[in-house]
Amino acid sequence: MLVPPWLERLLNTAFFSICRTHGDAARSECNMFCLDCNADAFCFYCRSSKHKDHQVIQIRRSSYHDVVRVSEIQKILDISGVQTYVINSARVLFLNERPQPKGGKAVSHVCEICGRSLLDTFRFCSLGCKLVGIKGNGDASFIIQGISASSSSNYNQDEEELRDGSQQDIYPPTPPPPPSTSRSRRKGIPQRAPFRS
Repeated sequence: MLVPPWLERLLNTAFFSICRTHGDAARSECNMFCLDCNADAFCFYCRSSKHKDHQVIQIRRSSYHDVVRVSEIQKILDISGVQTYVINSARVLFLNERPQPKGGKAVSHVCEICGRSLLDTFRFCSLGCKLVGIKGNGDASFIIQGISASSSSNYNQDEEELRDGSQQDIYPPTPPPPPSTSRSRRKGIPQRAPFRS
């Protein structure tokens, strides 16, 4: 089994609707998903009453797309090969493929499934694209037990480098600008506008 039974349901679930039971409450948007029940999304109040001792993940939004925090999902799913992003100081990944704007510059790294440009040498832009890749090729997995000791230690080393801030291998340093022989574009000392009285 390369794919957990709840994953496809998670990727097809509509999040952020108002809870039918707790619609009048402040935190009533359905942004939780229970891995044990494998059912529809539910709100904060439903979690405390119906899913108290279950494995639950919280879905968040970024630019109108559903994301999940890496710290929550990596405990239960092998997310290797999926591009992650830092949004509001939290590392997240997208659940499903996002439309790519047409045109733009050529990029060296693209998602194997949808062709979206990627920041690093990842294979997929989202969990949904990784799922399609697994079903098509079978050369990847979501099951954590399938990770070998060597790839696990490499992953931990990569995480350690990210925490230390030494990202030289991931993001090459920006080259200095070429030396300019022309005069500076500034035309003098900046002066404050006169006050009106």
